[in-house]
Amino acid sequence: MENQNTEDLESRVKEALDKFRPYLQSEGGDMEYLSIDAENKVHVRLVGACGSCPMATMTLKMGIEEYLKDAVPEVSEVVQDA
Repeated sequence: MENQNTEDLESRVKEALDKFRPYLQSEGGDMEYLSIDAENKVHVRLVGACGSCPMATMTLKMGIEEYLKDAVPEVSEVVQDA
C-alpha cells in the first residue's frame, strides 16, 4: 500500500508540475522533476533561462512551491538540486 501511495503522490506532483511548466517555458526556461523524498520534499532542477536567472529562487519558492502545495497538499517543500 505504501508503494501505491508513493506512486499516486508522484503522479499528482508530475501532473501539477506539467501544468506549471508553460509559465517557465514562456520565459525561456523549464524544470526537470527529479524525485520526491520521504519527507515529501519535491526535488527539481531549473533549466534553460531559469537555471541562470537571478530570480530563480523566488520563482522556485513563490511560484512552483506555492502552486504545487496548493495542488498537492502533501508536498512539504520544493527544493532545487544542481
